[in-house]
Amino acid sequence: MDLCHPEPTELSSGETEELQRIKWHRKQLLEDIQKLKDEIADVFAQIDCFESAEESRMAQKEKELCTGRKKFNMDPAKGIQYFIEHKLLTPDIQDIARFLYKGEGLNKTAIGTYLGERDPVNLQVLQAFVDCHEFANLNLVQALRVVKAKARV
Repeated sequence: MDLCHPEPTELSSGETEELQRIKWHRKQLLEDIQKLKDEIADVFAQIDCFESAEESRMAQKEKELCTGRKKFNMDPAKGIQYFIEHKLLTPDIQDIARFLYKGEGLNKTAIGTYLGERDPVNLQVLQAFVDCHEFANLNLVQALRVVKAKARV
């Protein structure tokens, strides 16, 4: 006699009903497990889709930053306008000044050209740009060295 799979003739009617209920529950559990597997696969597919979209957005943003830097280095005013139009930079004076202060990928001469314009906006950006520097507790010579060192970076 096989204890795992007894012959149906060896079972009482109550045991047969219980066996049928167990088989039905087993079938339901297997179906539920398959549904969960399918849902998990769908979630992983959505995650892959989101990651691809995010990578695409990041690549697009990096491309726009590169284009903006090139435009800025050729014509600073048009470069700043490009950054603002593509929402890589806000038109806020402080944001523009911090962006120029960081100067990532920007030509120092182009930064100087932009800050040297006599337009009221450029003068405000110049003031905010100077405010980005830390001159506390420095004498004039030391402060000029800080500015010179920043210009070399």
